[in-house]
Amino acid sequence: MRILGVAAIFAFLASLFLGGLTGPVRAQQLPNINLLADAPSKTPEEKEADEAKDKAYKESLKKIPEAKGSSDPWGGVRSPDAPKTPAAKATATAKPKAKAGINPN
Repeated sequence: MRILGVAAIFAFLASLFLGGLTGPVRAQQLPNINLLADAPSKTPEEKEADEAKDKAYKESLKKIPEAKGSSDPWGGVRSPDAPKTPAAKATATAKPKAKAGINPN
């Protein structure tokens, strides 16, 4: 019975060493295939059309007005004398909570 156990362990270790180490190596030895090299190049007309599209896009971006003021969507709702960060003061003065499982009684 011991012989079968030792043989099983040896077979398992051999399969890990031989199969486990060579599996990823085989996957890395695939030939380098570049699928983009087979695509036809653009004609001069297509290149000019792309340049015209890019130029029109950049010009349209220049027409967008710059954002004025802050990016606070609730800025008009708050009063001007309201504190900017009320959460920071609330957490500093809050009482520490009791830990779970501790009964003060």
